Order: sequence, then structure tokens, then C-alpha cells
Amino acid sequence: MKNEELRAAIQAKIDNLNKPKGSLGRLEELAMQICLIQQTLEPRLAHPCHLLLGGDHGIEREGVSVSPREVTWQQMINFTRGGGGVNMFCRQHGFDLSIVDVGVDHDLSTVSGIIDRKIACGTKNFRYEAAMSKEEYEQAIRTGADLVDGCHAKGCTILSIGEMGIGNTSPSSIWMHLFTGIPLAECIGAGSGLNSEGIRHKYEVLQEAVDKYLSALHPSPVTLHPSPIRYFGGFEMVTAIGAMLRAAELHLIILIDGFIMTACAMAACQLRPDAKRYMIFCHCGDESGHKRMLDALGAKPLLNLGLRLGEGTGALCAYPIVDSAVRMMNEMNNFKNANITKYF
Repeated sequence: MKNEELRAAIQAKIDNLNKPKGSLGRLEELAMQICLIQQTLEPRLAHPCHLLLGGDHGIEREGVSVSPREVTWQQMINFTRGGGGVNMFCRQHGFDLSIVDVGVDHDLSTVSGIIDRKIACGTKNFRYEAAMSKEEYEQAIRTGADLVDGCHAKGCTILSIGEMGIGNTSPSSIWMHLFTGIPLAECIGAGSGLNSEGIRHKYEVLQEAVDKYLSALHPSPVTLHPSPIRYFGGFEMVTAIGAMLRAAELHLIILIDGFIMTACAMAACQLRPDAKRYMIFCHCGDESGHKRMLDALGAKPLLNLGLRLGEGTGALCAYPIVDSAVRMMNEMNNFKNANITKYF
């Protein structure tokens, strides 16, 4: 069945469920998207997986975050003990949680419950140089793809991704600025709790880094200059991009979390524009600029709960809504079988 024919068949099934036409609103839109992803009139959610990716950032050394870098590894260990927000939501919604070290600046190799895929002990400081080498970038992309292959082998049809990395709102803000053209000052927020002076300092540091990056484009051929993804990104972020791209190749549903993961989604769509049709944007967070980033992507988030924890918690909170859309397609009766007059 061609995609246009499938779309028409899905719409006909939705419209013939025993309800007023369009009365389940966003659930109907979600059902259409999920059916198209899975190429079926009977979608299913199976073995939901959550990848929690940890990495540190060289730019953190510039005082752009109120949280110190050691919080990254401390939280990673906390996650193994089941004590994080991400643990609670994964338990609640039955997600298979994988805690993965791709770039934490601490030796976690002997910690039970953490998958060791460390690329390096944090990225370099992009105020002065590219955050990662070409080889490190490629390794991060491959790591994300490998992790998704592991989920797929377990029968996973729906994936969410979260991050743990102090300082990662900084590269997210820069990607937002460079990919959308929105002024950098409007892309920068408080992160984990900066005051107005801290936000001003963060802006000055990031603007200096962007100016240096852009100035290097002019004398050098663009093809030889690192992409913004490699120059500014964190290992956990680029690994997430690799995971999103592979998930799209495998026709998995991708639940997109908050500001950081939306920035990763935007970067993934720079590399493969059609990846967006596999993405469900789950919530609009409390970080300044997140709504504008979502608007730039043409994305309508399912929730707006004022969240800014990260870890993928907003995506996990939205899962029951996705589940409801799938159940609607599979469990609601239609007018004919229910012996109800179809009045439209």
C-alpha cells in the first residue's frame, strides 16, 4: 500500500470509530503519525526503552552553569540506585532503562548498572577549540546507533532519550541560534539555576565562542570546518543524535524530551530532515527559548508542565498519552460493529 493510500485508510478508520469526527483531537493526530511510522492500521507499543546518556562539557570550566561538574558522575551513580526522577518514571511506565557513560569526567567503569561506552573524559572547551575531534564525533554517532540496535533486538518499538551533563544547555543554545537564526541572547536561559548576572556571563562566553567559530568559516572552505554539531556538542548529545537517526532508520517512535533533546532533534533533522516524522515532541520545558525552538521545528508538544529536570523525564511523562492514541486505534469500536448510527 502506498503512503497516500495508507494515510487515507488510517483516516477512514479513525473517522469510523464510534465518536464524533475529530473529537479525540491530538490523540487522532498521534494515531495517524504512529500508524504511518509503523506502516499499519494496528499500531503497537512494545518493550519501551529509555537511554540515559552521561557526558561532561569543557565549556563548564567557564562558569556557565551553577552546578559543578562532579554532579554529573554523582547523579549517574544515583541513577544506578534507582533514586532519580528518571528511575521513578521508567518504573511507572515500564521502560527498560539503560544508563550509559559516553563522556563523564570520572571513572565509572566499575560501577554496576552503568554501561561503559566512554569516548573521552568530557569534551574540550569550545571557547577555544572544537569540542570533539572528527573521530570522536563519528564514534559518538556510532555509539548511539549501536545502543538503538540493542533496543531494537529486544523488540522495542518506542524509544525515549535523556541526558545527564552539567553545562549542556550551552551547546543547545548555540545550536538553536545557528540553526534558526534567533539571536543568541534569546536562546540562553538559566539552565540549572543561574541568576541574571550568571546568564549575562554565560551569554558573553557563548557569544565569544560563536564569533570565533564563524570567523574561521571565512578564510577556510566550509567543507573543511567542523560542523556546529561537532564543534559545540557534548558526547551525550551527539550520541543522542546518532540514536535518533538510527531509530528513524528502524521506524521506531522517538519521544523527544526537553530543551537539550529538542536541540539534538533539531541537529538530527539537519543531518536527515525526514527523521522528524518519527519524533513525538513531548513537552515544552521551562528553559528560556524552548518554545521558540519547538516553533522553529513546527513541533506541537503534548505537555507543558514547567519541567526543566532533563534526564528524559518529560518524554516519559507523555508516554501514557501516546499509549492512549494507540489504544484508541486498537480498542475502540466502530459505528457499524457498535450498531450506532453514523451521523456525519
